[in-house]
Amino acid sequence: MLADQQLLRIPGPSPIPPSVTRAMSKPMIGHRANETKQLLQSIKPRLKPIFGTMQDVLLIAGSGTAGLEAAVVNTVMPGDEVLVIVTGAFGERFSKICLEYNITVHELEVEWGEAVKPEALKQALHEHPNVSVVFSTYCETSTGVLNPIDQLAKAVHEYSNALIVVDGVSCVAGVETKMDEWGIDVLVTGSQKAFMLPGGLTLIAASDRAWKVIEANQQPSFYFDLKKYRSSSEEDSTPFTPATSLLFGLEQVLNLFDEEGLEQVYARHQLMMNMTRSAFRAHDIPLLTNDQSASPTVTAVRPADFAAEDLRKVIKNEFGLSIAGGQQHLKGEIFRIGHMGYCSPSEVLQTIGIIELGMVKIGKGIDLGKGVKAAQEIYLQQGDLS
Repeated sequence: MLADQQLLRIPGPSPIPPSVTRAMSKPMIGHRANETKQLLQSIKPRLKPIFGTMQDVLLIAGSGTAGLEAAVVNTVMPGDEVLVIVTGAFGERFSKICLEYNITVHELEVEWGEAVKPEALKQALHEHPNVSVVFSTYCETSTGVLNPIDQLAKAVHEYSNALIVVDGVSCVAGVETKMDEWGIDVLVTGSQKAFMLPGGLTLIAASDRAWKVIEANQQPSFYFDLKKYRSSSEEDSTPFTPATSLLFGLEQVLNLFDEEGLEQVYARHQLMMNMTRSAFRAHDIPLLTNDQSASPTVTAVRPADFAAEDLRKVIKNEFGLSIAGGQQHLKGEIFRIGHMGYCSPSEVLQTIGIIELGMVKIGKGIDLGKGVKAAQEIYLQQGDLS
């Protein structure tokens, strides 16, 4: 292995395209200068189709968790009741944030590896009629589940007056998202996954319905006050110092999306998911999620007869390939492969080939190349992205 050759196939941060790296290395400019205003004018309208909204997408210098906290503090008051859909570690994060603000939390817990069913949400709303906000994840990074957000949002609006707030950190820009059409009230994502940037930038948008709640909310907040960000955005500015280098990179990311086309971006992610899942099926190695609940951005594998951590260790040490392990009670039980952002079918084939070698190295009896062949066949069937 070459010492400086690292293959990053975790579910975030994801690799960064060379042209984006070059863009981020531009000389610094004044954040109140006209150049920054022009940069924001270039970026803002091009984010709307990715979110599927006519609303402005606001930019906050901070990680994805900063966006989750901003969503909480702007839509809920202390003592309010909320419902948090927990399908994994990042659903739990919403609960933890709410509890920090003395918010009454009801949880709809779903077995890790499964998507929440709209019927279960309807029942939870019936049991807790006073909730003001429902919090959910779109892609649950810890399990590779893609929740049916369109159906969940429909259920929330049909069976309550609550807002629905969605964590889209590990899938927005990698899967189709229709914020306005589906009725999502607040949508949050981050820069370090399908947006192909380093961490440190939150993107967040709110519906007209949500803005009425935000405007009436008396919960004190300084840095995370979305009203400040909206006011500054209208002037092509930010209320506080922006992450200017990340904005340079974001502009180039949007150029790359324009070149590829959003539909092709989504098709590429779907193809990479299908290739990855078919490879492990070829070896009869269990996947954590079923096909209907699987995310196009991350695949979780739950081996029955070898240790996930042994595999991760050998492929990291011998090939420089990083894949993620499990979290909380799934630690040591699963491994997770990120196929999002700056990732192509050729890199999926490379990843599967290395994992096959790693399995042989740790004593798992397999037919070498069987998974690669299965992934190749999927590519031949589905790989025309033109």
